[in-house]
Amino acid sequence: MAIKVEPISERFGAEVSGVDITKPLDRATQREIVDIQNKWGVTVWRNTGLTDASHVAFSRIFGHVELAPRHSGKPCRMSEPELFDASNLDIEGNIVSNESIRLGAKGNRLWHSDSSFMDVRSAQALLLCHEAPPHGGPTWFADTRSAYDDLPQAMKDRLEGLEATHSYFWSRRRAGYPYTEEEIDAKPQATHPVVHVHAGSGRKALFVGAHTRDILGMDREEGRKLIDELVEWCTQPQYVFAVHYKPGDMTIWDNLCTLHRGGEYDDTQYRRDMRRTTVRDPLAPAAAIDHFTKMFTAAGDTPFSPAEKTRERVLAAS
Repeated sequence: MAIKVEPISERFGAEVSGVDITKPLDRATQREIVDIQNKWGVTVWRNTGLTDASHVAFSRIFGHVELAPRHSGKPCRMSEPELFDASNLDIEGNIVSNESIRLGAKGNRLWHSDSSFMDVRSAQALLLCHEAPPHGGPTWFADTRSAYDDLPQAMKDRLEGLEATHSYFWSRRRAGYPYTEEEIDAKPQATHPVVHVHAGSGRKALFVGAHTRDILGMDREEGRKLIDELVEWCTQPQYVFAVHYKPGDMTIWDNLCTLHRGGEYDDTQYRRDMRRTTVRDPLAPAAAIDHFTKMFTAAGDTPFSPAEKTRERVLAAS
């Protein structure tokens, strides 16, 4: 059966079916899926039948699959080292009640690009639903390529050559975690172009979001105003859509040409078990295999440290 692609909107997002992704795929089929992903930015796969192991195996057709950050002294709920835990569940499978953990996870409900706070950026993210709330809990996506295309030429000219800093701790401050500016200054951050060329399509895209803190060479207040303006531009109704899940459903998005955020649901009442793999930017420089863990260890206040009272799960949709 041929792969079937049903566009969600004219330029962005598609539902894909007609191929069994639980089994090894030949190179031609792999290439076709990668090409579909490069074109549409977000793809939705229903009732996949994927397990933890086959989820990771399928992810490898897109490139190098990252290891999720881990703390050697604590157990992990995930059966595969590449799986980021994007759930609201603790190690025993109960709904998290710790307010510090819940506060940290609120950052995932801001528009962001996964791991833009890393020197080595993330490309594809593959989020698989194992359990969904009866109502709510979608993921919202925004098209940063079409948003760039539609910018006035004067704004395109203004953005040419600009670079911005990105910080995980800045987005958590914006979500309500009590970091000070001085504390964030002392933690690792990354620098990336505000506009870049998306390698898979050759189209330009905006690269800003909740992790984006400052624009280099620009007054802080002015830079943050511009960042907020660009995020607001990207998340206008004509550029966004939401995906609602049932167990077995999966979304794949390209962090280099999209923004996303978690949708609202009552995370104190309903279980939401989501697991994500993350594929490294194919143009990224070499990095340690465990560079996520290394970055947070270097920060001295990791997402699984006693000081923050969280675990690696807080990163899952970051």
